[in-house]
Amino acid sequence: MIIKKLDQIKKMATANDVDVRNLYDAEEALINVITLQPGEALKPHITPENVVFYVLMGTGIVEVGDEKQSVSANTVIESPKDIKHCWYNEGDDTLKVMVIKVPRPTSKSVFV
Repeated sequence: MIIKKLDQIKKMATANDVDVRNLYDAEEALINVITLQPGEALKPHITPENVVFYVLMGTGIVEVGDEKQSVSANTVIESPKDIKHCWYNEGDDTLKVMVIKVPRPTSKSVFV
């Protein structure tokens, strides 16, 4: 059994310069947790794999393709591969989102 505590995992270096931590990295999938403080956002980007987002905490704006919507904790959002997506925390509280990429990425995201 492997057990990890999010607060004990080191923050990754990313192009977005926000708190991203890797929970799971295997051939079949990749799972990260993104924490956006008020006013922070991810840069719009396109991933070559399907992405599932699960909002763990807070409220934020998710943009997938041409759709943009406010979502809150305990919400699942699907983002098909090759579609632009991004996140914004325009609120006053921390936003925490689990990001599941299936299958595991074999190439990097493209920022748009």
